[in-house]
Amino acid sequence: MSAIIAEKLSKKYVLRHQHPERYLTLRDDLAVRARRLAARLRGRRLDRGMAGREEFYALEKVSFHVAPGERIGIIGPNGAGKSTLLKLMSRITEPSEGRLTLRGRLASLLEVGTGFHPELTGRENIFLNGAILGMRRADIKRRFDEIVAFAEVERFLDTPVKRYSSGMYVRLAFAVAAHLEPDILVVDEVLAVGDAAFQRKCLGRMESVGREGRTVLFVSHNMSAVRTLCDRALLLRGGSLVAAGSASEVVSRYLGEAGTAVLSREWPDERAAPRNASAILSRITLRGVDGEALSQVHTDTAFDVDIDFRVTTPGTYVGLTAILFDDEQNIVFSSINNHESCWYGRPMPSGEYRSSCRVPANFLNDGWFSLAVNLFGKGFVDGTMTRDVLRIEVLDSPAVRKDYFGRFGGVVRPLLEWRTVSR
Repeated sequence: MSAIIAEKLSKKYVLRHQHPERYLTLRDDLAVRARRLAARLRGRRLDRGMAGREEFYALEKVSFHVAPGERIGIIGPNGAGKSTLLKLMSRITEPSEGRLTLRGRLASLLEVGTGFHPELTGRENIFLNGAILGMRRADIKRRFDEIVAFAEVERFLDTPVKRYSSGMYVRLAFAVAAHLEPDILVVDEVLAVGDAAFQRKCLGRMESVGREGRTVLFVSHNMSAVRTLCDRALLLRGGSLVAAGSASEVVSRYLGEAGTAVLSREWPDERAAPRNASAILSRITLRGVDGEALSQVHTDTAFDVDIDFRVTTPGTYVGLTAILFDDEQNIVFSSINNHESCWYGRPMPSGEYRSSCRVPANFLNDGWFSLAVNLFGKGFVDGTMTRDVLRIEVLDSPAVRKDYFGRFGGVVRPLLEWRTVSR
């Protein structure tokens, strides 16, 4: 049995367009107002310049099922229809077409102050929201202290919520929605109002709600949080559902729309390949430690940069530099093969070679990177720099992240050894 069933769900709005009006003088404006007044007195309606109407689908024929206890991320660009979908689920608006079935009690947090009465105090609003959710007063009282402690608004509990800051508002609203035991919890990007510590606290609470067997729908632009928190994800674009599947796969597709990862580059035609006077690049590939070419790179993935080249002039010297840039073109690192004992600094016979360097696991942060390779001769002369030879997306690894849901700063993210002892 599904907790949520959406069948060809659509929401249509009618947009009315006006003719653009020229700038009017005060005299022109008074004349127009006089004509409108005269028309109303005669029982007529003066056309105000409507050119026509247009039907706009904020959501169109969206279908999906959500099982009880699933945590679903809803992602997509601005204007994709995410908030419209949540408003339909929360019964704020009705669908124009299709059918939506919800099984169980639903609590939603779509914007600051949802379901709160501004004139009532925080204490009164907790009981009001509980009653709206169909809870008995005794059940609300049982969870009351836990709600107040989570929201951290003890000092202002008997103050009308209209005097709350946006941060206090959202803390209390989330605490109420998450602790009053709804069967389905719907949370929009409203959590962005809170500070980083509160966001982590909320994400942790949503994870525990899912473990308790209740359904969570989460809209966010924080892809790390979606990957870590959600079992599955829905990708919306232009009001349509374009992808549904595991959170990792759908998030990767969404991020890939902004830029495509290129983890291997080959030059079958030597005339177009990067070269210097004595060597030609033929292929550059990212491979896992098992030697297989990679299709994805995660933060806890060690990988080799394999650089294949051909020496065209016997007895020559070949050196290589790998340079990694972040998405703002800052150099993350550069590495030269001058510590290699096999061939570096020695004359090389003609033939095919592969030079590899290993990037360790738990080193790079998640995000986009680009690789440049410099091919040079003896004495670091005769260099040929090839930029953007690979484009690498490093995906977050929930196994490393543990119970932290926020953004890790920096372009590197080493897993350093920590040790705590009593003194």
